[in-house]
Amino acid sequence: MKPQNLDVLLDSCDTLMLDMDGTLLDLAYDNYMWLEHIPTAYAQKNDLSEAQAKEKLYGIMQEIQGRLVWYSLDHWSEVLDMDVASLHRDEHHRIDYLPGAQRFLEIVAAHDVNVLMVTNSHQRTLDIKAGVTGITDYFDAIYTSHALGHAKEDQPFWQSLQDKVDFDCAKTVFIDDNAMVLQSARDYGVGNLLHITNPDTGRPAKQNDDFAGIAGVADLLD
Repeated sequence: MKPQNLDVLLDSCDTLMLDMDGTLLDLAYDNYMWLEHIPTAYAQKNDLSEAQAKEKLYGIMQEIQGRLVWYSLDHWSEVLDMDVASLHRDEHHRIDYLPGAQRFLEIVAAHDVNVLMVTNSHQRTLDIKAGVTGITDYFDAIYTSHALGHAKEDQPFWQSLQDKVDFDCAKTVFIDDNAMVLQSARDYGVGNLLHITNPDTGRPAKQNDDFAGIAGVADLLD
């Protein structure tokens, strides 16, 4: 059931878990990096057309999507023989909050609730984005899939997180834009889930009837 506003949401939980990319930060940056910028750099390095580079890279990505290595800049640097972190830093000016997300975090931080970032982001990517946005300042703790050894799509992630936080599933709200991740959280027992349907401001919203959806966290401020 969709909370009517932020006060209702915060009253329903003692732990608020928030994804980062596509939930708080605009996924337009990541989509540009992986679908355009990195393939272009790969094409130039390997004397390929952009179409050839995209076909090759998209195939590799599809094979490991949702697995922990998919999110690792170190893995991609090795596979592509390129400094992928440096490519991300070159385009850091594209990193930005989703509409209303920073205001949302400011309000949440003032409430008596344990606010956790729960992200698949690689630490190198997180450091770049935190340097631009200061996003990590709004959280009581930050948990990355790489530090816990499992992607959020996998059940062991949630058990590892439980061991660290000892959260009550019935009193936890989790917000994410990835339906596979939300399903994994639901399978673990987290009952209060919200799906971000417009994670990329440059693309149309995507609805998923399996979860209560909001375009963005700014909707909770209305």
